[in-house]
Amino acid sequence: MKKLLQTADSVAEKILSQSQYEMLIDFRDDLQSILSKENRHNATQIQNFKNKHQGKRCFIIGNGPSLNRTDLSKISGEYTFGLNRIYLLFDKINFVPSYYICTNPYVIEQSWTEIEKIAVPKFLGRAGMKYFAGKDDVFFLRSLSHPRFSYNPARGVWEGATVTFVAMQVAYYMGFREIVLLGVDHYFKAKGNPHALVVSEGADPDHFSPDYFGKGVKWQLPDLATSEIAYKMAKDAFEQHSRRVVDATINGRLSVFPKVSFDEIIETKSPS
Repeated sequence: MKKLLQTADSVAEKILSQSQYEMLIDFRDDLQSILSKENRHNATQIQNFKNKHQGKRCFIIGNGPSLNRTDLSKISGEYTFGLNRIYLLFDKINFVPSYYICTNPYVIEQSWTEIEKIAVPKFLGRAGMKYFAGKDDVFFLRSLSHPRFSYNPARGVWEGATVTFVAMQVAYYMGFREIVLLGVDHYFKAKGNPHALVVSEGADPDHFSPDYFGKGVKWQLPDLATSEIAYKMAKDAFEQHSRRVVDATINGRLSVFPKVSFDEIIETKSPS
């Protein structure tokens, strides 16, 4: 069925205008949502977060090595999003994010017992339903096939090859006016075909902990080109509605968003 839908999408994209094609994809995604009772219930739960933090500031915390040089104690009291295996930090510093997001099926499969212990609202990809169905603090995000910035995660999100982009869509839906990126280094020493599934043979040099994707852990190689496309969509979406995303990553290589000093942004009050 998935392959058939992909073929139909490809044919439709060739014969329809861009706007017609996007309308068709949106209609199809909405139809899939309403046909499933489980999807409808989950969407209703996600809708409770709409504009919950309207006009506020949040920090989306990536997992790059620069996080080891970022004093997260300075954002105590701020709204924060933790991603993927951020829980490896919890025992080292006194930090727990406001929200947790993970959509990669391999991370969920290998880390679900640790994810379960994170006592904050969690937004997971559909792979998480196997482990968390019925949990009151877990909300499932549908993965949309057509590249776009989703203004309504209750319908689904495009993953954009990075969970950071997923977090941006969720944060927008919650009403945050300003997003500050931390630990989004946007650089990997590991090379190979994007999305290729590999098994780590040793310590991980590309994240804040050598155990992040340590020996024996399955993970997918990064797709930085696609993630940059997604980030540009996020930048446009926020700026078109008088919001902004800024990058306070220490020595990060992402060039899409305006760079700001971490210390200076901390001294600036959250928008109200």
